[in-house]
Amino acid sequence: MATGTPDRGREAPIALLAFGGNALVPDGGEGTQEEQAAEATRLAEVLVDLVRDHRLLLVHGNGPQAGQLLIQVEAARRQVPAWTLDACVAGTQGIIGYLLEAAVRGRLAAEGIDREVAVLVTLVEVDPEDPAFGIPTKPIGPFYPKFVADELMESRGWLMVPQGDKGWRRVVPSPQPIRVHGIPVVRQLLDTGRIVIAGGGGGVPVVRRKDGTFVGVEAVIDKDRTSAILAKELGVDMFVILTNVDRVEKDYGTDRAAPIDRLDPAEARALLAEGQFPPGSMGPKVEAALDVVEATGKAALITSVRALADALRGRGGTWIVPSS
Repeated sequence: MATGTPDRGREAPIALLAFGGNALVPDGGEGTQEEQAAEATRLAEVLVDLVRDHRLLLVHGNGPQAGQLLIQVEAARRQVPAWTLDACVAGTQGIIGYLLEAAVRGRLAAEGIDREVAVLVTLVEVDPEDPAFGIPTKPIGPFYPKFVADELMESRGWLMVPQGDKGWRRVVPSPQPIRVHGIPVVRQLLDTGRIVIAGGGGGVPVVRRKDGTFVGVEAVIDKDRTSAILAKELGVDMFVILTNVDRVEKDYGTDRAAPIDRLDPAEARALLAEGQFPPGSMGPKVEAALDVVEATGKAALITSVRALADALRGRGGTWIVPSS
């Protein structure tokens, strides 16, 4: 008999899992659709234990997938109208959402668990006056030789930066999310037992015009920061950030590297101030976890997909815990 029916929804704690788009691209892989579908299936297998006892919200990144889509857009620019970056983010929400939904539905059926899955295209509002718009820093899309980069900077107004031997690449702003739209819908779906996939790629970046309408902007939003907003507004009981390492490490990448099992907010802030967690890698993850812990008074976990099951049993991962 199927288990986990939707009528138990409000009684179950909410777990939010945030993971990067790289989680769907195997090491050494080419990022094909088949590879990503297989990785989604492996991820779904890890989620089953949580699904039995939690209302589950998934937030995914989209770095590799957005890069692939932008390369396709540029290659076809002379044949069909080009999509803007915000539209490409929406496209990756649909593509990755489809892969995840198919994988999760398949695993639920294999386990005899009766739960529905919903994928939401999610708009995330940013401030048009955010200083990030004046300092684009996020590399996206294909690499170009310098003469093409020069032409693109002249004709399209793009900011391009050298990326070593690979060539030149466009950089775009990464503003702070200020509002995630559709949270009441997410809550309704969770409360009726649905597994929800939302906020993909950090959300489609939009700004609000004076007349109240929205327009997309060419920017990218950090999915961990969007996840933190969702976690706080939904009052989640478990906040998990999945990355490519089993634990956060001090002196990462050096011969002094030391894994960290547990951090309280004061310790986490001290290590952030020391520069232990760089802005382009672990920094946003620790900041997002810290933000949720301080707002909700509940612990957050940073770990990898492979270590998740053990970490949830207290045998791995890095836990950021409330001050005692």
